[in-house]
Amino acid sequence: MDKSTVIAGVAADLHATEKAVDAAITQATTLVQSMIGARAALAVSPVAGAGSQAKAMETIAALGVAREAIVACHAELQKDHRRMGWGVYAVGPVDKPDDWETPIGSPPPTKTGHLRVAS
Repeated sequence: MDKSTVIAGVAADLHATEKAVDAAITQATTLVQSMIGARAALAVSPVAGAGSQAKAMETIAALGVAREAIVACHAELQKDHRRMGWGVYAVGPVDKPDDWETPIGSPPPTKTGHLRVAS
């Protein structure tokens, strides 16, 4: 296997993992919505489903932590990739910050076109 094939495989798996975590968050929030809707449709007291609903919401919170972790993993992989001198490689959505510190949608840095001597 050549280097680009290996890198593409890792990048594809990373993208799939990010997508899976987002899908799990979506599904878990749908579950909570369904639980609330069912309770209301059946005219059941909110007290009756409080424990199970709280556990479902704990799941959403845990998935939020997992999402933060996979995004941090993405950032670390990007740093490792550049440290190894392999340049920029993008698989999946490419509307992402270049340096993880610049929020998406921020205006690009302005270039003056003039060289100057650094002090």
